[in-house]
Order: sequence, then structure tokens, then C-alpha cells
Amino acid sequence: MIDYKRTLYPEIEPYETGMLDVGEGHSLYYERVGTPGGKPAVFLHGGPGGGMAPSHRRQWDPEIYDVLLFDQRGCGKSLPFAEIAHNDTWRIVSDIEALRKMCGHEAWQVFGGSWGATLALAYAQKHPERTTELVLRGVFLAREKEKNWLYRYGASEIMAEQWDSFSGHIPEAERDNLVRAYHARLTSEDEATRLAAAKEWSLWEGTVATLLPNDDLLADFEEPAKAVPFARICARFFLEDFFLEEAQLLRDVDAIRDIPTIIVQGRHDICTPPTSAWELKKALPHAELWMVHDAGHSASEPGIIDGLVRATDKLAGKSADTNG
Repeated sequence: MIDYKRTLYPEIEPYETGMLDVGEGHSLYYERVGTPGGKPAVFLHGGPGGGMAPSHRRQWDPEIYDVLLFDQRGCGKSLPFAEIAHNDTWRIVSDIEALRKMCGHEAWQVFGGSWGATLALAYAQKHPERTTELVLRGVFLAREKEKNWLYRYGASEIMAEQWDSFSGHIPEAERDNLVRAYHARLTSEDEATRLAAAKEWSLWEGTVATLLPNDDLLADFEEPAKAVPFARICARFFLEDFFLEEAQLLRDVDAIRDIPTIIVQGRHDICTPPTSAWELKKALPHAELWMVHDAGHSASEPGIIDGLVRATDKLAGKSADTNG
């Protein structure tokens, strides 16, 4: 058994919270934690359509870092709730820049997992001069093969009984494109139809997120306050190919070749298989790829926590023996 020494830092309350109006009817909820004037960092949550959790604040040493966390458009406490209009990858990239300027940072560490890793790469490639380092977990490059793995064929072969429940929610005649079929229900005018589809979509995502079953995580995914924005926004992004050209994030890696990068990847990640992390590593030889051999996708798994906290410690110049 591996002895993971890195744990999340102790509970910490934000020193500042607020709402930032980014236009087009959207306002973003944000929090700032750590030490004002410390090493700047920004946290990009997963999804699309996820949101922040208190545990997300605890991945950096609060005595060293000054971290901004925010709920992306339509997510968490941001307004309007579960909104898919004027909500796409490049608008969120612009939101990150607006938040950086609000904080007064010249540049910052960009930290993201799963969809957050996709977003981190998109932001860094557009604004490399504003990105001091990248910390990526569960790399998702939003290519056709990765989308198909999760919603056509791939994960379905591993989580077979859960896939039957997910796909079985849709009539057989519509199962050739489950994303389109779910999106239609998630945008239905009937509330019961929307809620039922949101629950099934979110349970499927929650099921593939961990190496071992996690009932608490699944219960959290079932809550309408999380399931509705998560499913609606996620289905929309999948339907629109994440508003990216095919393999764009690999094609444009030259922009980030000088940015220190650490990738933390679960070997048994069913949601975002390790091949994507490996392909990114090959495209960015300077990047460090830390493969966690007894973990899946979730940031809550011990080995992933160890890797992420170890990464932020390392990038802050801390000794390997701290935070034991």
C-alpha cells in the first residue's frame, strides 16, 4: 500500500467573496483564500457545469498562496442558475482574464481538473504571458475519441450495468446520439422531464469518476442544485464539441512550451483515460506526468490529493517533507 503523505490543507474560510458582472446577463460568484499578496493561483472546476466545493480551497498552502476560486457561468452560486445562453469555452476564458484583472495579478498559476484542465489549456494557450504554471488533473482534450469514449463506446464496456441505466433512459430509436437526446430533455419545458434527465446524466458522470464506488459522491450528484446545471451545461458543451476545433489543444501546444506544467493522472481513470495525459506529455516534453497507479478520476481520491498538493507545494518551492 502506498503511503500518501500529502493531505488537503486544513479548513480555510475565504478572506473575500463577491459577484463579478461579466456581461450578457451573467454574474460570477468568486472566493479568495490564502494570504493576500501571496503567490497567485486560480482554480478551474470541472464539468462543464460543476462548481466549487470547500475542499477545493485546501489544495494550496494558505500561508504562501493567494487563490481565486469561482463558479463558472451558470454554475454554483453564479447567476443565472444553469444558464446555457452566452455560455461557452471562450467566454469563460475571457471571464478568467476579467477575474485576473480584478485581482490585480500580472500572471498566475492555473490549476484545473477534468473539464477544468481543458479550460486551463485553452486559457494558457490564449494568454501564455498570464500563466506562470499549469497544474492539470485528469486531462480531457475534448477530441472526438474522448467524447465518444464517454458517451458512445468505451466507458460503457467497463461500467456496463450503469451504462444500461443511463442509455435506458432514452428510447431505443434515439440512442444513436445520446448527447443530443439528453440535451433535448434537459432543455424541455417540462420540469419533471428536465429533472429526470439531469439525475441520470449526473449519476453516469458520478459513477465513472471514482475507482471504487462512492455513495456520498453519487448522492451529491443527485441533488437538483448540482445535477441540473451540471447536466444542462455539460450536455450543451458536448453537443457543441466544446466550442473547440478537433485536437486544437494539442495543435496549439507551442504557445505553452515554456510554462512549467505538472499533470496528475489516475491510471484507472474511466472518465478521462490516461492516453490523453500521455499524448499531452509527448507534445510537451518538459511537462511532468505523475501517474497515480491506484486512482481513478476524482480529486477526492488519496493518491490524487497527494499529487495535487505535492504539485502546488513544489511550484511554491516547498520541501518534499512538508505537509506530512
